[in-house]
Amino acid sequence: MHRSDKERVVSQLAERLRSTETLMVADYRGLTMPEIEELRTRLLEAGARFTVVKNTLTRLAAEEAGTKDVLELIDGPTAIAFLEADGDPVAVAKVLSETARARGVLVIRGGLIEGSLVGDDAIKQLATLPPTDVLRAQLVGAVSAPLATVVGLFTAPLRDLVGVLDARIKQLQEQEPEAEAAAEVEEPQAEAPAEEPSEEQPEEPSAEAEEAAPEAESEEEEASGDED
Repeated sequence: MHRSDKERVVSQLAERLRSTETLMVADYRGLTMPEIEELRTRLLEAGARFTVVKNTLTRLAAEEAGTKDVLELIDGPTAIAFLEADGDPVAVAKVLSETARARGVLVIRGGLIEGSLVGDDAIKQLATLPPTDVLRAQLVGAVSAPLATVVGLFTAPLRDLVGVLDARIKQLQEQEPEAEAAAEVEEPQAEAPAEEPSEEQPEEPSAEAEEAAPEAESEEEEASGDED
């Protein structure tokens, strides 16, 4: 490569390092050219540009861009996945992790998440999250969460997102036994309605009373006759 070509590559790489807050670095040693092209296509669909560069040029570009933290990840054959502005970091991490498992040769070294240096464990943990659109839908559906918690999940830096989600999951798990215990409490039984008093039926006169009635009438007639 001519000197002018090297300078051009270093300048372009330095510009990418300056403008990209999230990137992932991997050792591509062992991948064939067709496999690298396949990986590049999948990463492009996820919103990342997969660039294979020489270590010497990468170091020059990192020094020029002022991103010397990346130098800790440069060791041996190196490829960098630069996330575009609309790229999905979760999807990019998934593609790299799936390729590493399937091929057995790609090694994830780490990367920068919103400007902070992270190791390979953070990239692998990021790959276990749902895709960004699904994650947003789940958060919108979390109507039981306080509004401040939901807003915090959307606004939290990506490097803190995993920890925030774990904390929320533990909180919901702690709330479940309390809800179940409350549901098992027996509700007080409703009191039986008081019986309405029935209307009293007039008692029928007995046979003796009926026999005594004519006698009383005859006595009254006799008394009136004496008075006359």
